[in-house]
Amino acid sequence: MHQWVGLKLSLFLTFILFTGTLAVVSQEIDWLLQPSLRVAPTSVEGPVHWEAIAGSAAEHEVGGKVLAIEAPIASAFAARVRVERPDGSLAFLHAHPTTGEIQGVGPWVGAARILRNMHRHLNLPVWLGVPIVSSLAFLLLVSLVSSFVVYKKWWRGFAKPLRKRDARMWWGDFHRLAGVWSMWFVALIIMTSVWYFAESLGLDAPPAPRVEAAAPAGDADPISPEVGDLSAALAAAQEAYPGLRINQVLFPGEGSPYLVLHGDYEALLVRPRANSVWIDPGSSQVLLTTDGRDMTVHQRIGEMADPLHFGNFGGYWTKIPWFLFGLLLTGLALSGAAIYSLRIARERHSQVRLSRSFSGMWHGMGRWRWLSVALIATGLTLLVLLVTGSP
Repeated sequence: MHQWVGLKLSLFLTFILFTGTLAVVSQEIDWLLQPSLRVAPTSVEGPVHWEAIAGSAAEHEVGGKVLAIEAPIASAFAARVRVERPDGSLAFLHAHPTTGEIQGVGPWVGAARILRNMHRHLNLPVWLGVPIVSSLAFLLLVSLVSSFVVYKKWWRGFAKPLRKRDARMWWGDFHRLAGVWSMWFVALIIMTSVWYFAESLGLDAPPAPRVEAAAPAGDADPISPEVGDLSAALAAAQEAYPGLRINQVLFPGEGSPYLVLHGDYEALLVRPRANSVWIDPGSSQVLLTTDGRDMTVHQRIGEMADPLHFGNFGGYWTKIPWFLFGLLLTGLALSGAAIYSLRIARERHSQVRLSRSFSGMWHGMGRWRWLSVALIATGLTLLVLLVTGSP
């Protein structure tokens, strides 16, 4: 059982695990690929200057719409401004968090979107792709439970060295060593993925409170706040919600005529949207505040899933371990297939070499290999359409 679940979809599982691992640091990959997303930490003074950024973005995108501003995720990052161009296309402006100066323009489809879309739903419609990907959690669960039977006295394996007598022994030792050190991480990924699977079936938590607005009369567009109005709105928000560390400003748009601020407060393991302030942009009146601590158990579980799955709840202190254990988990999937391939080679009295580690993997997957190939090819094909903007 352990061998079957680890082998038949090993190619697809490895692909999903690796893209998920890269998704943990996808924003850092964008930072490397897009020079305008970088700032010198010494040039940043004080909190994010939301008004200056909004003003610069409005001047830069004449005829367009400023949809949202996101605070930098670290000191060397610029703020990102989500904008809609007159032709309907979307893009990111990169702004200095202190001066508000627009340093450059980034693509709407960057590394972060590519990796997360691929990992989460293979660029398929969410209702279809999420259950396909998250169903792998059940294979991981069988692998985890059966590993305690396959690996006798597993608790003694935390300090066992990797023997180099031959490739079969090295891969076997690596598989067991990686398995015992990462079993907590495997369990965490299983639990969050099962939750995603449940959400895809309609068992997601009730939405957080929001201010519902009547539809605007006629064809009138929502009113976008001016810079002065934004300053007043931010002041009103801080007065109504002292201690809120704002990290996202959502401007009025088709979805809501209100200015919405998201941020961090005292609730642990929640997304910024759990702590919010809803403001009338015309009068700067605070209409609603939400606190992540007031959520139901069901809602808290839903909010915890993403921070725990991607490890972004503690900055680099958690993202780096999540990235490393993600690589380890990917290595577990690969090494399991290599062990099978080398065992078959030994049974056939072939020479056991590292270069032949995966030669039997393709044949061992049987007909399941075509399912893996089809799913990966679908994701990559739809990725091309996503990047090029084709319908």
